[in-house]
Amino acid sequence: MPAPNLFLVYVREAEAATEFYRSLFDIEPVFTSPRYVAFEVAPGVLFALWTGRSDHATAGTPRTSEVGLMVPGSASAVDEVFAQWKAKGVTVLESPHDDVFGRTFVVADPDGNLIRVSPVD
Repeated sequence: MPAPNLFLVYVREAEAATEFYRSLFDIEPVFTSPRYVAFEVAPGVLFALWTGRSDHATAGTPRTSEVGLMVPGSASAVDEVFAQWKAKGVTVLESPHDDVFGRTFVVADPDGNLIRVSPVD
C-alpha cells in the first residue's frame, strides 16, 4: 500500500502563507498558483498550502492536527529553533518544555495552523 505523500494546510491567503513557510522552514515552493502552493519536503512528498477550504482557516476553528518539524540533536537544538523563530515574530502557543517525547514547543501560522517542533524520534 502506498504511503501518504501530500499534506495540505488550509490558508486564507496563499501569498502570505507562502512567505511565512518559506521564511520559517527556509524552503522554496516547487509549484505556485494563485490558490495552491507546494513545497517538496522529501523526494516525492509535498507540503502544500491551499485556499480552496479557506473557510476552515479561521481563528475559531479548532485545530486537531499539527505540522511537525523534528530536529536532530539534544534539547538545546529545539531551544535554538525556538529562539530563531521567536526572532522572526511567530505566534507562540506553547513555549519550550519537556514532554513524553522530549523537548518541544508549538507556534501558529497566520491562519492558526499549529506547528510543533520536537526532537527526532
